[in-house]
Amino acid sequence: MKKALIFDLDDTLLWDAKSVETALRFTCEAVGKDHSDDLYLAIREEAPKLYKSYPFYPFTQQIGINPFEGLWGTFDDGTFDFPAMEQKIAEYQKTAWKNALYKIDRNDEQLALTLAKQFVAFRKENPFVYEETFEVLQEVAKDYKIGLLTNGAPSLQNTKLSLTPELATYVDAIVISGEVGIGKPDTTPFLEILKKLDCAPEQVMMIGDNLQTDIRGANALEIDSVWINHHGVTPPADVHPTYTIHRLAELLHIL
Repeated sequence: MKKALIFDLDDTLLWDAKSVETALRFTCEAVGKDHSDDLYLAIREEAPKLYKSYPFYPFTQQIGINPFEGLWGTFDDGTFDFPAMEQKIAEYQKTAWKNALYKIDRNDEQLALTLAKQFVAFRKENPFVYEETFEVLQEVAKDYKIGLLTNGAPSLQNTKLSLTPELATYVDAIVISGEVGIGKPDTTPFLEILKKLDCAPEQVMMIGDNLQTDIRGANALEIDSVWINHHGVTPPADVHPTYTIHRLAELLHIL
């Protein structure tokens, strides 16, 4: 008998990909309609490339912080390697836009700074949630404890939760990878959320969209899992979700 459900946050409950897409599009429109598509393609290419060049990059891989989270986070968490990241993040944010502008033949440092600030504002103004998120949470909270297990910086993940405050009203326990120093699929954050929920692995189910973090991590502890396969891809042979669904609402049929 399951006592608790553990949910991933980004692109499981929150539609983070849509939030990023919207913020990027709005920001790129600041250079004019004629160049916005080119700038959009440029920042999509230049931000990840630049992100990988910083000394903090290995730490972001360990915690699970992607280049576009880097474009709007502060990372003033004060633990592990966050201080080193915080020291360089403003430079990264401006330089990413500067490099993207240069790629479309616009060498404008002041505009790059403006775009960097605008992206932060647009991302905060556009927190998207899947349309079935609250319906599902309301239903499952009647019978199960709800855990939230998310990779990322505590400062940024808590900001996301503050932008959609209704989410937290359903949650009994939260673990953010940046609090424990390593992200999914490592078993450390899984063990921490099990402790907070006071559950054994066989008493919980993990629900997430990412095979390599959510499902692989659950496999390591023999936790039953539900993979939300948004894009209809085939999983690799070494990752084994217990169930596969295509929308969060299908979880109710499994339960």
